[in-house]
Amino acid sequence: MDISRAEQRILHHLAQGGRIEIKREGKTIAEIRCFTRDGWVYPGVDLELFRKLKRKRAIRSSSGRPYRITERGLYLVRSELDNR
Repeated sequence: MDISRAEQRILHHLAQGGRIEIKREGKTIAEIRCFTRDGWVYPGVDLELFRKLKRKRAIRSSSGRPYRITERGLYLVRSELDNR
């Protein structure tokens, strides 16, 4: 299954230890933020992209914690060199 460039970027951040946090107002999602492993906010996540990743089962949350990458997400993301 192919994933878009934006999905690949987000999954790569999550694979390196990042997380996606959501804030709700009632039952609706008010805000979505993607944090890198260093604590910086990555601006490339919107509601549509978040729902695509959930639909593909690439991310998951358990017990109300932030969303993390799943094994399926690791399979979908192509490896990239980390220039650190």
